Amino acid sequence: MSQHPVPARPTPAFVGASWIALVIAVGSFAVGLSNAELELSDKGFFGTALLLGLFSAIALQKSVRDRAEGIPVTAIFLGLSWAMVLTSLLLVTTGLTNAPLELSEKGFFGLGFAMALFAVVAVQKNVRDLAATATASAAHNDTDGSASVWAPSETQQPTPPTSVR
Repeated sequence: MSQHPVPARPTPAFVGASWIALVIAVGSFAVGLSNAELELSDKGFFGTALLLGLFSAIALQKSVRDRAEGIPVTAIFLGLSWAMVLTSLLLVTTGLTNAPLELSEKGFFGLGFAMALFAVVAVQKNVRDLAATATASAAHNDTDGSASVWAPSETQQPTPPTSVR
């Protein structure tokens, strides 16, 4: 069973900045959307495209990181994650191109969308790194080794890796 290196614990400043950036991006996008002179269906379209982008960016970041750490990820899931990130970018770009908004408003929404995608990836990375360092710290502090998730204890038999299709 291979051991994965424990990621460095992110600093509180980086964790806080990531969360603040995400809240500002999503909040400003929502406020801008509520104040935009658009049909309700257009507002719903942009809101849904933002949610698609956020969730697909999280899935893509997790898939890429899992692969980098040797955790099996199916090619179809990784491909779908990439496809949905690109689809959300295409939907927002097409929607803004055809929206009856001033160019400055279009730029605002485009930047807010891009900032939200970046921030959600940073937040997800921080959440995962904090969980990994907490688990590794708990396993290191455990004297009998029973809480270790990085390597099996002497009484446990390692499970063979399962194939992923």
